[in-house]
Order: sequence, then C-alpha cells, then structure tokens
Amino acid sequence: MGMILLALGLVLIVEGLAWVLAPSLIEQMLEMLRNLPESARRQIGALAIVSGLILLWCAHWFGAV
Repeated sequence: MGMILLALGLVLIVEGLAWVLAPSLIEQMLEMLRNLPESARRQIGALAIVSGLILLWCAHWFGAV
C-alpha cells in the first residue's frame, strides 16, 4: 500500500509542476489532443501504459522492491 501511495504522490507532484510552470503550454497541449482522432488518442494511452510497465519493470530490476 505504501508503494502505491508513493507512486500516486510522485505523479501528483509531476502533474502539479507542469500546471504551475507552464499552464498555457498545458492548455495548448490539451487543445491539440482534442483535435486528434480517437484512435490516435487510444494509441497514445496504450503507449503510456506500456511505457509505465517498462519503467516499473526497470525499477524492480534495479532493486526498487
């Protein structure tokens, strides 16, 4: 349970930093995402999932529990 809270906390920190440091850039990115076809957005989501799994596997392989 502690690792899940740690991961969620890190995600919130990174997301929050993006909004604090570049809110207009985030809004532009969201507008670009709205203009993409649904299939492209699904592919981006799938790529994010696979990337996350690879990062988790690497962290585990390097000894982070």
